[in-house]
Amino acid sequence: LCFSSVPGRVRVAVRLRPRTAEESVADADFADCVELQPELKRLKLRKNNWDTDTYEFDEVLTEFASQKRVYEVVAKPVVEGVLDGYNGTIMAYGQTGTGKTYTLGRLGEEDTANRGIMVRAMEDILAEVSPEIDSVLVSYLQLYMESLQDLLDPTNDNISIVEEPKSGDVSLPGATLVEIRDQLSFLELLRLGEAHRHAANTKLNTESSRSHALLMVHVKRTVKGREPAHSSDNGNSTSMARSLRPPLVRKGKLVVVDLAGSERIDKSGSDGHTREEAKSINLSLSALGKCINALAENSAHVPVRDSKLTRLLRDSFGGTARTSLVITVGPSPRHRGETASTIMFGQRAMKVENMLKLKEEFDYKSLARRLDIQLDKLIMEHERKQKAFEVEIERIKAEAQNRISEAERNYADAVEKERLKYQKDYMESIKKLEEKWMMNQQNQGNERKEQMVHIAEEVAEVKKLLSKETSLRKAAEEEVDNLKSQLAQLKMSEASANSEILKLRKMVEDEVCQKEKLEGEISMLQSQLLHLSFEADETRKRLDRGGPGKVPGGLDSPVSQVRSQLKDSGNGEKASVAKLFEQVGLQRILSLLEAEDADVRIHAVKVVANLAAEETNQQKIVEAGGLKSLLMLLGSSEDETIHRVAAGAIANLAMNGK
Repeated sequence: LCFSSVPGRVRVAVRLRPRTAEESVADADFADCVELQPELKRLKLRKNNWDTDTYEFDEVLTEFASQKRVYEVVAKPVVEGVLDGYNGTIMAYGQTGTGKTYTLGRLGEEDTANRGIMVRAMEDILAEVSPEIDSVLVSYLQLYMESLQDLLDPTNDNISIVEEPKSGDVSLPGATLVEIRDQLSFLELLRLGEAHRHAANTKLNTESSRSHALLMVHVKRTVKGREPAHSSDNGNSTSMARSLRPPLVRKGKLVVVDLAGSERIDKSGSDGHTREEAKSINLSLSALGKCINALAENSAHVPVRDSKLTRLLRDSFGGTARTSLVITVGPSPRHRGETASTIMFGQRAMKVENMLKLKEEFDYKSLARRLDIQLDKLIMEHERKQKAFEVEIERIKAEAQNRISEAERNYADAVEKERLKYQKDYMESIKKLEEKWMMNQQNQGNERKEQMVHIAEEVAEVKKLLSKETSLRKAAEEEVDNLKSQLAQLKMSEASANSEILKLRKMVEDEVCQKEKLEGEISMLQSQLLHLSFEADETRKRLDRGGPGKVPGGLDSPVSQVRSQLKDSGNGEKASVAKLFEQVGLQRILSLLEAEDADVRIHAVKVVANLAAEETNQQKIVEAGGLKSLLMLLGSSEDETIHRVAAGAIANLAMNGK
């Protein structure tokens, strides 16, 4: 593979769309926001009635410029470069409704003069390639909501982008590739792709594209008339070298990008799903703008991975492709902000430098096909000679067969004579053997009698063994009957064991029910304990509030009544705690000090404190390990109420210890 590099700046052309019918009415009293000077290749953007900004571009196309003129100044140089082996990109950028799709993708079915860049580019490519030795392959894709989809196969809606680690080239291995032989098949392909492309009706455009469309054309051309740099003096060697030299091919890729239009949601009136589409379009265009800015400023970092669009156009801006950008603007002063943004995008793109690379390589596949043809010819010649050789072999074989037949006849006669001779000798030998056999038979008669006596003795011995085996068999049958009776007893034992197991299972179920009942009673006692602890706390608070002091006149009697009630309730509480102490047990109350629930621990420590306040209970609490449990609770808990109540209970128990 051979590369030759040539520097090339991104070329930018601006195209003005005529006023629409709606703009002619709405902006009738206002001048256009742009003024074109095509002879100077300048554009003036009107800031107000007396001030303008001037910009220069590579080409300035007025609203009267024909589609043919646009193709010749924008796309034709790129298409010629692709035919020569360079990569090329043609891209349209601008606000929605300014004519991007019209410029690139118009089919010209009603009027051929309206054919867009895609159709005209394919016409030029097909006119230059040779169908016998060259190839043209086409893919048609759309980038919709950051999902790369195949317009020729809608089911293929998530195509991956692969980047070569060394060269940085971008490829799409999952995209459909269609070979184009004529213009009609290409137009049919474009119609199929446009039918699958996403579009919507907005205030700015009745057929607003909601996705970025990418047409990729892969052109492979064989270079004719290229001779090697050296030749041999030997004619045969030169002929052999020519036959073994692969043809030189050039590979170019043309990418035509119809970007979805940038839009302001408040102007386009997008809502719901259309609003989400607009957000995705604006984000991808913003990422493209950031890459253009970084390249224009020669920044060390270009954020090409921020969007799939920038990854797909990596070769178009700052890469190896010849890139031509056409920015489309409208004349309406209401959209002056969007027009200014489009113009600035084009100005920054003009500062981007690409390094164009010619891609040439030897077509070893064509060489292989040519060698296959030569091989087929050699095989046919070999088969012809092989057939003549086989005919000669057949002739020699027939002659040899005749000779063999004659030799076989002579051999058969000699064999027959020998057979008759040996047959005569055989019959004589048979007679001699029969006589000898008769003599042997007489001798063997005596020996056979002796053998019969020996056999009779062996039969008697076998009968003895058989009777012994019969007695052993009877003993074995008796043993089997005994084992059967034991097996019946075991089955009876198993039945009784099963009944015992059922009884035990019922007892276990009763124990489980009893356990659940006891757990319910324990839960009820715990709730009673908590309730009593809460009542004790409330009573202590009321007693603390109703302490000694002066009572205003006239209130002495009610206060006395309250104190007596509190005293009675205190006595009742102590009686309840004592009753609970007797019913539940001290050990179970102390176990609640280690409960996981903080409220349960608080109420439990209050009950223990109430019990520790009476001297009759202090010794029992200490013996039951209550002092140790209170100390552990005091060290492990951070609750102030637990600290205060536990400290009081420990003090009472400590005094008892003294």
